[in-house]
Amino acid sequence: MMSNLIKKIGGGLALAMYSMLAQAEYAINFPKPVTVIAGQIYDLHMITMWIIVGIAVVVYGAMFYSILKHRKSVGHKAANFHHNTMIEIVWTTIPLLILIGMAYPATKSVLAMRDSSNPDMTVKITGYQWKWEYDYQQEGFKFMSVLSTPRDQFELKGTAAKNENYLLEVDNPMVVPVGKKVRILLTANDVIHAWWVPTFGIKQDAIPGFIKDSWFKADKAGTYRGQCAELCGKDHGYMPIVVEVKEQADYDKWVAEQKSKSAAATQDTNKVYELAELKSIGEKVYATNCAGCHQAKGEGMAPVFPALDGSKMVKGPKQAQIDIVMNGKAGTAMSAFGKQLSDTDVAAVITYTRNAWGNHTGEAIQPSEIKASRK
Repeated sequence: MMSNLIKKIGGGLALAMYSMLAQAEYAINFPKPVTVIAGQIYDLHMITMWIIVGIAVVVYGAMFYSILKHRKSVGHKAANFHHNTMIEIVWTTIPLLILIGMAYPATKSVLAMRDSSNPDMTVKITGYQWKWEYDYQQEGFKFMSVLSTPRDQFELKGTAAKNENYLLEVDNPMVVPVGKKVRILLTANDVIHAWWVPTFGIKQDAIPGFIKDSWFKADKAGTYRGQCAELCGKDHGYMPIVVEVKEQADYDKWVAEQKSKSAAATQDTNKVYELAELKSIGEKVYATNCAGCHQAKGEGMAPVFPALDGSKMVKGPKQAQIDIVMNGKAGTAMSAFGKQLSDTDVAAVITYTRNAWGNHTGEAIQPSEIKASRK
């Protein structure tokens, strides 16, 4: 009976230890790599860690052994000596060789990271507060990618359960084909951002006024997630990155769909919308692009983000509001949304703010008016 109890206890301890190790692996180690560069980074990390562990075992082992076996209480006396040339040469040479052994593969990996030559495709990525724009210049379309987790979940205003990919989900992910070398050109429109996807082994700053480049080639289809890794403002934690890696046939189908959407958006510029239709579209655009600063009910966050509900500017002449939405406002956090949104979206969000909450102008701003203001 005692032996059975011991076996049960031993089995329980073994399971507990395995669970702890598995959780530690999940929580603190690098994610499983899906690119060659990420694999090299992972291997370097593990090799370096075990070298450090080996050094720690030797150094602390010798130290604790010396403390235990040569303590004064067992009769040992301190020795008087100066130096030993051979020992000094040995303990200088060994670390030097270890560092050289670590530096060689690390240097090869760093050089490989920077070699973005001969890509299969190029995507320009622009960081905004707090979203990403993906410009597929070779295919002729671009789109914005914004956090899709409902605001009431992370502002603790609702009771809905958190999604599986809470704060790591977007409305429009970047899509690339599997096994293709993708060169990315990175910049920013306002402040410094950083495009970081751990499973790709890529982290590159996006700096206003500069174009930085990097690359990746995913070897396995799937969905991979990252975040902006630069402190870029109040909603820094709400700027995720999602990349979907598809088989070539699925990627080609996705490209065709995006081109069709882009063509449809261009045609919609000449459409005349009803007020209710514009408000419906504008409400969604506002929730995605404006509510973070001006708040869901337009109350703002004074003095940095002014209220839109009851605003003299919103209730005043429409051209003034069109100008500020399109071009932003210098010296403030107001971005130029004319660079980010389509004519229809700009017209809709302006119409919505002028007819939401306590604002009731009754005006419907048409996409053709926004198109004309770009000239």
